[in-house]
Amino acid sequence: MRGAEDILQTVLNQWKHGIDAHDPARVAAAFTDDAIFQGLRPYSVGPQGVYQYYDAQPQGMTVDYRILESRRLSSDVALGYLAAEFAYRDRDSVHLRIGIVVTRTSKDWQIVSYQASRVPD
Repeated sequence: MRGAEDILQTVLNQWKHGIDAHDPARVAAAFTDDAIFQGLRPYSVGPQGVYQYYDAQPQGMTVDYRILESRRLSSDVALGYLAAEFAYRDRDSVHLRIGIVVTRTSKDWQIVSYQASRVPD
């Protein structure tokens, strides 16, 4: 059985590569059809909201992340807590903490819950 961190890295690398390439469809593909997504704006449910959120982000935005905690909750569910830094061409980086839950679907592992919050200064 794969470890939680390995599972999370696979999903998060797809998420990261989509963000770095400004490819919101690739980012949205990392989420389940019923995913709860809470970025820094009102939440949405499903990949369309994820697509719209990342499509509205500026060109050149990139993200780096580090998994702080990971847990395998069952054979089909893993939990992660990460530090993420979103970098921009023309402004200061934004530092977030993100909690995610990933689940095994018929497609592969996907994000079913995503909750982001700012790191206090």
